[in-house]
Amino acid sequence: MNAVELLAQESPAARVLVDDPWWLVLGKAVVVFGFLVVITLFNIWFERRVVAFMQMRVGPNRVGPAGVLQGLADGVKLALKEDIIPRAADRVVFVLAPVISAIPAFLAFAVIPFGPQVSVLGEETALQLTDLPVAVLYVLAVASVGIYGIVLAGWSSGSTYPLLGGLRSSAQMISYEVAMSLSFAAVFLYAGSMSTSQIVAAQERLWFAVALLPSFVVYLVAMVGETNRAPFDLPEAEGELVGGFHTEYSSLKFALFFLAEYINMVTVSALATTLFLGGWRAPWPVSLWAGANSGWWPVVWFLAKVLALIFVFIWLRGTLPRLRYDQFMKLGWKVLIPVSLLWIVLVATVRALRNQGVDTQRVLVLGAGVLAAVILLSFVYDIFAARKEKRAAAGGSALAGRPREFDPMAGGFPVPPLPGQQLPAVPRRARARAVTATATTTTGAVGVPEREGSGA
Repeated sequence: MNAVELLAQESPAARVLVDDPWWLVLGKAVVVFGFLVVITLFNIWFERRVVAFMQMRVGPNRVGPAGVLQGLADGVKLALKEDIIPRAADRVVFVLAPVISAIPAFLAFAVIPFGPQVSVLGEETALQLTDLPVAVLYVLAVASVGIYGIVLAGWSSGSTYPLLGGLRSSAQMISYEVAMSLSFAAVFLYAGSMSTSQIVAAQERLWFAVALLPSFVVYLVAMVGETNRAPFDLPEAEGELVGGFHTEYSSLKFALFFLAEYINMVTVSALATTLFLGGWRAPWPVSLWAGANSGWWPVVWFLAKVLALIFVFIWLRGTLPRLRYDQFMKLGWKVLIPVSLLWIVLVATVRALRNQGVDTQRVLVLGAGVLAAVILLSFVYDIFAARKEKRAAAGGSALAGRPREFDPMAGGFPVPPLPGQQLPAVPRRARARAVTATATTTTGAVGVPEREGSGA
């Protein structure tokens, strides 16, 4: 028995998908592709309008009614720009990198269910392109391949700043994909399946965003880091890396990176909707209506949830400043991953006790309280440790009578002084003498004759 037949026995949606004719499968693929392209154009306009509203600006309002065609105008503008390939770039990898980044963004949407079973031209089918026994792992694998496009773009550009952006992206992928994967483990334990349609079916009574709140919070943070969106857009920080991994790209190659970023926003939002927000199921109190979860109405609920999560992306970009890189890594390795591991242990324990007939509600509440207390204590400890370091630095400076001097070039590149530190004092006269000596040496070097002495 192969994997498709095994899933067909477990999932009603998979049984229907197995019998889909070729024209229906092709039609679904075209619809998914068109949906992702159209929603990208909408998201470009939506982001600019929302951020403009937050910053008391107008935003796009010239191209199309209320500026809705601004994204299309941007795409045409990028297509007409000159395509430049740097001389030092690896041409083959340089051209393939944006393609590697964009294609997986489309492929990841293949296992996302849009709605229940419906009738399309007389054929009963589920509103989903395909389903797999390990559908969520498929999404993770495809998303990882997309990150390789960013890494290869930075390496193949033959420039320093793109290379640094690619290295940052690889570290970001490792850090936040681990946290994202761990947040899925609790969902698998509760749903008893990795199939997206089965996970949606398991949330008929209660959404996993409520039952598994820590996993949902960890996923929300990790999905922002995984998509390189503000405040986690370190691989393309313009203040440090000019433009990051895509500094040397222009025209359609840059447009592919732009497209991949916005489609990945939709993909991770759709995955959050599927795993934690009930998928296509209607929210309360709409769910009280008998026909809310049948027919084509569930598509509306699904899109509403996805757009709400995309609004969260835009809200973060318009609100929070970019994190420092050490803060970014600390959040991933010292907060998200340990919290996810502790939460998985708690969820696995509760599931094991429930299988033995033990009332686990009190255990779950107590465990969640202990976990929250541990997180709170860790934050308090970090605050007091930072204050202690500041007091120690201030005390050392007071004993010395002045701020501590430090060498700004000790690490091989100039860095600004930290609180309690001071640049070495250079007297104005000493600087003037150094400038005069340098000018005299330079004048003598170019062959200006010196004045002859009186005794010559």
